Amino acid sequence: MARVKPSPTGAVLALATRLRAEGRDIISLGTGEPDFDTPAHIREAGAAAIEAGATRYTPIDGTAELKAAIQRKLARDNNLDYEHDQILVTSGAKQALYNLCVALLGPGDEAIIPAPYWVSYPDMVRLADADPVFVETSIEDNFKVTPERLAAAITPQTRLLILNSPSNPTGACYSASELQAFGEVLAKHPQVVVVADEIYESIHWADEPFASFAEACPALYDRTVTVNGVSKAYAMTGWRIGYAAGPQQLIKPMSTVQSQSTSNACSISQAAAVAALDGDQGVVADMVREYRRRHDFVVAALNNIPGFECRAGEGTFYALPRVTGAIRSLGLADDVALTEHLLDTGGVAVVPGTAFGAPGYIRLSFACSMSELEEAMSRTEQAVSA
Repeated sequence: MARVKPSPTGAVLALATRLRAEGRDIISLGTGEPDFDTPAHIREAGAAAIEAGATRYTPIDGTAELKAAIQRKLARDNNLDYEHDQILVTSGAKQALYNLCVALLGPGDEAIIPAPYWVSYPDMVRLADADPVFVETSIEDNFKVTPERLAAAITPQTRLLILNSPSNPTGACYSASELQAFGEVLAKHPQVVVVADEIYESIHWADEPFASFAEACPALYDRTVTVNGVSKAYAMTGWRIGYAAGPQQLIKPMSTVQSQSTSNACSISQAAAVAALDGDQGVVADMVREYRRRHDFVVAALNNIPGFECRAGEGTFYALPRVTGAIRSLGLADDVALTEHLLDTGGVAVVPGTAFGAPGYIRLSFACSMSELEEAMSRTEQAVSA
């Protein structure tokens, strides 16, 4: 436990909540949580499950109904076919990732994590007593790893590659051809499992359609675990439903880990997730259009703040501007000090890039109203100019 730290994004949320309770006027751009309500037909399915008495244990790995809905989703959207014993339903996508790390990794093993990365990846690896290996990228790289750099990072101890596309925190998304180039590298290293964290799949607006890793690299189907869920796409963060699909020899031990930790995901939430995956997907498209509108505003606004540089993303609801110029102009030590300055001076809560393996950057979420974003950008500019 000495190697592991609490989630920095959770800490920012807790701090913003505490300051608001103390009467401070705080705009929190720290947490990746949609501000939309869960669509009505999904809420109604959950309520109907309660009235129908679906309030008991389910199979540890998920109900047959939800597994069938996941099968249909993966076939419809990603051209991927899985049997029920290749699917595991979890309490959020985070649990699927954690189950895999515990089931697969051990002392001496290495997991490659492109940086910037979601804050929990390294500590999940450490909790499995393995070692994270970071491949750094920057705004000049469009926050993308090249096949050459991936190849250089692989050693005989490498057991896992964690690939997140679209990316939290950068908004970058790999194309099908870029994923295929990774596949050519990985074909030479049969000991490496790929976990494709695709939780932001639906929040995507690049010109080229989204490509799932297993779809782009069918030769690696038997050592790819695809992780997804309903939290982000359907504004269902509190319902806590994720899932993993992959080879049965990996899904089975992941289910065993779950059987000795949390058991099944919430029965009511599983029923609601069926309605989400099988229902009208137009509700997702409506939310994505609004995220794109907010993205365009935020990126332009950040690039107008002295000392900020922001790359446009292809998806998610995050921006990761480089702020080294602002840090220098304000005479601050680092990105952590800048986030403290923005909170104290402007009442705007963001997360330091250091938490994502990106010192000199900050991450902000635009999953909030346009009026809040307009005020937050104004406050940020004033705090930096001051």
